Amino acid sequence: MKIRPRVLVLLLFTAFACAQVVPRPYTPRYEGDPARSMSEAVALGYIKTVQNAQSDHKKRRGRYAGSLAALVNYGSFTRRMSRPDRRDYTVTFRGGAGGYSVQMIPKVFESTRRSFYSDQGGTVRVAEDQPATAESPILKPDSSE
Repeated sequence: MKIRPRVLVLLLFTAFACAQVVPRPYTPRYEGDPARSMSEAVALGYIKTVQNAQSDHKKRRGRYAGSLAALVNYGSFTRRMSRPDRRDYTVTFRGGAGGYSVQMIPKVFESTRRSFYSDQGGTVRVAEDQPATAESPILKPDSSE
């Protein structure tokens, strides 16, 4: 079987390109960005969106929403966001008239995928290798810059 030079070059180029796929390091989006990866940045953005939607819900209704579905169309919270599967993370939400809590639990714990927790107080808490809770340390802005 004879392989044409063009095909051989194309095959070698493709093999080389596939072998060189290396994830790029995360670039902070703003000064003090506490995220270690894009997955974490998205998870923290989701928590912020839930906080804003709950604040809007409380202003309009006088109480917090009891479910993620009840937050749809408050702030910038969309129907799609009410699903608990958020790609690399799973959302756990508990809510009632007096308060709420939201947890972002990674499907795989890694140094670049920590878990996060927040409640009606607005403070985001973090845990490295287990689901974050109200007793977890407070997430601090990154000061490595």
